[in-house]
Amino acid sequence: MKLINTEKAPGAIGPYVQGYVVGNMVYTSGQIGVDPATGAAPEGIQAQAEWSCKNVAAILEAGGSDLEHVVKTTCFIADMGDFAAFNEVYAKYFVNKPARSCVAVKTLPKNLLCEIEAIAELK
Repeated sequence: MKLINTEKAPGAIGPYVQGYVVGNMVYTSGQIGVDPATGAAPEGIQAQAEWSCKNVAAILEAGGSDLEHVVKTTCFIADMGDFAAFNEVYAKYFVNKPARSCVAVKTLPKNLLCEIEAIAELK
């Protein structure tokens, strides 16, 4: 296993890492919608989804992959009423339409609105 660590995505806020490369696959931890430089979260589902996608992309890049090689995502949103707005942003980044699960959860870290984790092949 190769540990992934990049300053281009938020650092772990608990006992976990940003991701791992195992064999020819990259596994990311869930990424919330915060700016990694400031730790600040913008208002609204679409702005937070943008940062979640960018943070996943940064970890994939650090691990030797990219969004085009993602085969599976798991998405968590705080309110299913935001599903359509979340999908608008998600579709801009995950153009290859990987397999996906999307569930509503009671609470996310920092009371944010979404979180995305991904599994990808190496480039």
